Amino acid sequence: MMRTLRRVAVLMALGAFATQSLAIDITVMPTQEQQQRYDDLTHEFRCMQCQNNSIADSPVDLAAELRRDVKEQIISGKTDDEIRATMVKRYGNVILFRPPLSGSTAWVWIAPLVVLFGGVVVAIVVVRRRSAMVAGDDSTVDTDLPPAEEPADRP
Repeated sequence: MMRTLRRVAVLMALGAFATQSLAIDITVMPTQEQQQRYDDLTHEFRCMQCQNNSIADSPVDLAAELRRDVKEQIISGKTDDEIRATMVKRYGNVILFRPPLSGSTAWVWIAPLVVLFGGVVVAIVVVRRRSAMVAGDDSTVDTDLPPAEEPADRP
């Protein structure tokens, strides 16, 4: 039984590593400058299928197509801003890991600050109320209670 469990664990670990190895992008650009631009851009774009991976890190076919598209645009001489604009036009701001601050994306930038501020306010209110409860508590501590019974030893 243990031998079978070990084999299953090893196969699962190998499967996890195999999936990760599929996501390695081996694209080589003609110049070092183009390679750097390619690497930077492919890490800026979100995989539309995976959502939490960049297209550089995603093993799915859609990400491979987007990487190929970025490569072709770089080789054709487009600037980084033109490539970003093309991707945003095609997929919307959701493709960018860092969307620009605009009316439709303002909540992405403002919501974390609002939640943080709300948490600080709640923490301050709770601490003040508890402090007031302790300061206004005139009750005495009962010291005449019998000691609690200890649990019996377990077999």
